[in-house]
Amino acid sequence: MKSQENQKNYKFMKAAFKEAKKAELENEVPVGAVVVYQNKIIARAYNKREQMQSFHAHAEFLAMMKAAKKIGSWRLEDCDVYVTMEPCQMCAGAMIQSRIKNLYYGAKDPKAGAVGSVINLMEIPFNHQIQVVSGMMAEESQELLKSFFKKLREK
Repeated sequence: MKSQENQKNYKFMKAAFKEAKKAELENEVPVGAVVVYQNKIIARAYNKREQMQSFHAHAEFLAMMKAAKKIGSWRLEDCDVYVTMEPCQMCAGAMIQSRIKNLYYGAKDPKAGAVGSVINLMEIPFNHQIQVVSGMMAEESQELLKSFFKKLREK
């Protein structure tokens, strides 16, 4: 059972990683996210801050907005988010507000991570608590980010 659960989670994280690769191709910070409801991906997104010139255009934020539209409710209480990098305070707060059930993320974000690296919003006793699994495809996600920023510095 545990192995089957791990395979399912890995499949969803791979889908988020695929979104991150799309961001990289568009010269956006390569972070991707998917929202899963009833074991199906209902929303996908990747960072589009530069493209949209919007502070909120983070992968997980955009994916949650799409998911809310798809299910017709801002309450995403039966949904899980898979994202390639630890969410910032804005995205972690949006997850709490939208009642996300589970968060799975890859690479840590030592500069702005709000799920343990800089601060941990999930430890604060809000009215809603999210189960968190970190480190999924962390090496691949970290390598993608490192490579992106190295290329950016070389320009």
